[in-house]
Amino acid sequence: MKLSEYVDRLNDRLDTAAYADVDASANGLQVGPDDADVERVAFAVDAATATIEAAADAGADVLVVHHGLSWGGIERVTGRVHDRIAALIENDLALYVSHLPLDGHQELGNAAGVADAVGLSDREPFGEMGPVTIGTIGEMSSPRSADAIRETLDGFEGQPAGEASPTQVLDFGPDEIERVAVVTGSGVDWLDEAVAADADALITGEGKQQAYHDAREAGLTVFLAGHYATETFGVRALGSLTDDWGVETTYLSHPTGL
Repeated sequence: MKLSEYVDRLNDRLDTAAYADVDASANGLQVGPDDADVERVAFAVDAATATIEAAADAGADVLVVHHGLSWGGIERVTGRVHDRIAALIENDLALYVSHLPLDGHQELGNAAGVADAVGLSDREPFGEMGPVTIGTIGEMSSPRSADAIRETLDGFEGQPAGEASPTQVLDFGPDEIERVAVVTGSGVDWLDEAVAADADALITGEGKQQAYHDAREAGLTVFLAGHYATETFGVRALGSLTDDWGVETTYLSHPTGL
């Protein structure tokens, strides 16, 4: 498959163009020639020297990531940016990025993956950002306690090892949780939207100081399950999709613990 065809397929499946005006990330192909051939694709959460080198070692032609190199443009190709771009070019490795499109996709996205893991049904888009959404909201098949949900989240890839409960819980909601909103990564800014949607809980990756008081006063439980840990689902889903297209794939796990 040509790289241009592969990129077009991903952009079409993820509706990348719909996010162009709201996402600081330059989604789509960030590095690479359109006419390259694609025989193997590597997938990782972050574009960093470690994942670029691992993709090259795996013989990949393309590295697909959630967090890329260009956020609002690149003014200077120096320092770490230079080293990462140089490693891509030296290894004939293209870089494809999907940030918010891969958060909000209701089948392939990060929030969808978290919702699958905790068992949410009757789902609908959630987490408005201009004309698009970046999360999902749904119902538990049966009410669950905060502790039971936390145990599921503690099992996510990328959670720090050796901690009794890597997931932080602001447990201010009802004892039995039924309706849950999900915005992965840094999603506590959608706390008020979760309250307005009658959610009992919000699952996200990382928090901010004010979230404690906001959650307590709103009577909402907030789960902070890790930025990395909540954002492995999308790239892994794209890996499965790429397998279905007949292209070899490899997944690169490089947890940050954050």
